[in-house]
Amino acid sequence: MQNQLKSEASFVGQGLHSGAVVRMVVKPAALGHGIWFHRTDVVDRDPMVPAIWDAVTPSRLCTVVENADGTSVSTIEHIMAALAGCGIQNALITIDGAEVPILDGSAAPFVAGFLEAGLEELSAPVRAIRVLKPVEVREGEALARLEPADMLEIDFRISFAEKAIGTQTRRLNLANGAFVRELSDSRTFCRQSDVDTMREAGLALGGTLENAVVFDGDAVLSPGGLRHADEPVRHKMLDAVGDLALAGGPILGRYTGDRAGHALTNQLLRALFADPSAWNEVDCGPQTLGKLPGVGVHSGDLPAKRH
Repeated sequence: MQNQLKSEASFVGQGLHSGAVVRMVVKPAALGHGIWFHRTDVVDRDPMVPAIWDAVTPSRLCTVVENADGTSVSTIEHIMAALAGCGIQNALITIDGAEVPILDGSAAPFVAGFLEAGLEELSAPVRAIRVLKPVEVREGEALARLEPADMLEIDFRISFAEKAIGTQTRRLNLANGAFVRELSDSRTFCRQSDVDTMREAGLALGGTLENAVVFDGDAVLSPGGLRHADEPVRHKMLDAVGDLALAGGPILGRYTGDRAGHALTNQLLRALFADPSAWNEVDCGPQTLGKLPGVGVHSGDLPAKRH
């Protein structure tokens, strides 16, 4: 099954890097539409931007998609993760600025908005991307890999010098609402030194202790502390779900990330699709459909609101 929104879901908030207040509406779309952004503030060129892997442009801090006319939308990873985690494969997202609002730094507000708008299951067949053989990319100590599996699984490892983060690992299969229950409320995180550097460069202007977990050595500066003891690695997994959603359909495979980020995951998708022997597109049968993210998702799957 794939889900479709019953009605529009609206969001208003600051962009993490620009600090600009952005209004965004996620609207239902027909089968085969895919995920598209419509920049309503753009009038002098093509305002439509596809959320697809080969529209991603290089960016160190977030995921950015851009069309042939140079119209772009940035920081799309959390909304893409929420869409994938709710099983939504078709939507039109109108946005009056260049950056998706950061909200609380996680995907949970987007998921809550979708569930409030309502989801309906469609009887149309689901086309998934099955990984047929291992594909791997590396950059320094970081790696990202896809290999065959019956459902989307994510295995992630991070390692930071800060004692409050340290080395964290987690493995999860994304079937039956696991994304919403286990990952959706994990917030973006950074070190205080990173915040200082970014602001000197004119970035992170919308960042606060309320929409990001900020670490300084062995201290957690954000009020209320962590939502999960391993919130940083869970957020990296959330980002990976969003970046993998740019494949254009559900992935049947195991993703392994070791210190991987947005750019490396996109390089992995490019490597996958560059090798026709590494993947194929399949119609999901009943057994496979039951293992897709978003099947049976409901409001009770959302973690209890903490802070």
